Order: sequence, then structure tokens, then C-alpha cells
Amino acid sequence: MAQNSNTEKYKRYLLLEKGLSANTIDAYMTDLQKLVDFMNAGNLLDESIQTAQLEEFLAEMHDKNISPRSIARIISGMKSYFRFLLLEKIRSDDPAELLEAPKIGLKLPVVLSVEEIDSLLAVIDVSTPEGTRNYAIIETLYSCGLRISELTNLRFSDLFFDEGFIRVEGKGSKQRLVPISNVAVQKIRDWLCYRNQIHIQKGYEDILFVSSRGKAISRVTVFYYIKRYAEEVGLKKEISPHVFRHSFATHLLERGANIRVIQEMLGHEKITTTEIYTHIDRHFLRQEIIEHHPRNR
Repeated sequence: MAQNSNTEKYKRYLLLEKGLSANTIDAYMTDLQKLVDFMNAGNLLDESIQTAQLEEFLAEMHDKNISPRSIARIISGMKSYFRFLLLEKIRSDDPAELLEAPKIGLKLPVVLSVEEIDSLLAVIDVSTPEGTRNYAIIETLYSCGLRISELTNLRFSDLFFDEGFIRVEGKGSKQRLVPISNVAVQKIRDWLCYRNQIHIQKGYEDILFVSSRGKAISRVTVFYYIKRYAEEVGLKKEISPHVFRHSFATHLLERGANIRVIQEMLGHEKITTTEIYTHIDRHFLRQEIIEHHPRNR
């Protein structure tokens, strides 16, 4: 019971004190549940578990073929949890303090070329409400570099088309203004002609992108259509809604945009998060040289 009590307190702490989004909190709690299950199986308590037992838990995660990246995330969550227990005076020491995350190689995110994005959009049937909506969704994802959760939460009150901006609520409920292209604005206007004919469910009146049933479109639905269009056009890359965010940042960098500006538009708290795109840019340049330099033919 104490175990459940502590995790519930921690969940409230993440929401009220840290101001994290519901999606981020869910991710923290999903990882923490793995540790809770391990502790329950061994009759271990928050107040008395030791570093050696945490290492045993991580070894078990490794044996289950959990990826190094996921293990690193689990360790980060454990450290946060035990710091919270210290803060609450539930413990007087931190057994996770000396845990080291596994070395993770730099994994470059998947990026689409402008031509690949155009070909994907070209297969969408914009003579239908569904197709018109999906075109507007993909164009907005790419035009503004949004996270999928930011897109599905977009409201009419967030649109400032006359000024050429939209207001986005990112991680930790932090808001930012992001420029939106004229093309994306027009595609959203096209979608609104159909949206106005849909019976919108109570509570979703202000939501921009809705399903045919009048509720906010889900992330799963957006993922499904993007995968379907990619298959239709024969794209072999591993594609998801986040690919358009990566492509947005990479294309800006390739064309000379300042990395601090890109950081601001993506809503990254730390510049180091944005710097992954400088690696993509160098990778892109190297590929261009390999493919086009006469000495490499």
C-alpha cells in the first residue's frame, strides 16, 4: 500500500510541481511501473531498496532485450523518483545516484526529402473530407514542425492567420508562437469547408482537426493515414508523424536557418536537443559529396 501511495504522490508531484504534460507523466509512470513490479515480486520497499538491487533490476531489463536507449530513459526516471523520495523525507539517501546510463550511439532521426513529402501529399484524395483534412494535417506538421500531440490539440483560438502564426502548447504546457506557411493556411481553410458540415461533439467545438464523429482526431489515426500514404507511394523509410518535424528542422538548417531560431520554433528547452540536426546536416553533406563528386564515381 505504501508503494502505491508513494507512486501516486510522485504522479501528483510531476503534474503540480514539475508541470509536466499528461503524455510525459504517462511515460514516466509506465517506466516506473517496471521497477514497481520488480520490487513487488521481491517484497522490496521504497524505503529500503539498495543500489545493488536496482542494478539487479536493470540487468533484468537488459536480459529482456530492452534497448539501451529505453534503459537510459528508465534510469533517468528512477533517479527522478528517488530524488522525490528524498525530498519527501521518505528516504535519507539516494540508491539511484550512482547508477550509470548505458552508452548510446548517435541515432539520426529519419528525414524525408522535399520531393518525398510532395509525392506523399500527391496521393491524397482531396475530393473527400477525410483526404482534405489529412492533407492539411501533414502540411501543418511539416510547415510548423509540430509534435503530433501539439497538432491534435490545436484550437481555433490558437490560429492567427492574419499575422501568419499559430500558438502551440508544447511540453510542460509551455506556449510558443510558430510561423505558418501560406500553403498550410490554405489547406486548413479547405478543411474548414468540410469541418463546418460535421456535427461536433460537446467539448470539442474549439478543436481544429476532428474525426467524422466530431471528436478530436487521435494520434493513432494520424499515424495510420501517414503509414498508408507512405505505402501507396512506395516509401521504404520508417515513417511516423514525427518524421515531418525532423524534416522541418533539417530542411531549415540545410537552407541556412540559425539553429537558435530552429530551437525556438521546435520548443526545445536545451540547444543540445536541437543540435542533433547539425549531425543530420553534416551527414547530408557527406552523402551529397559521395554521390556527386567525380572522384567517388
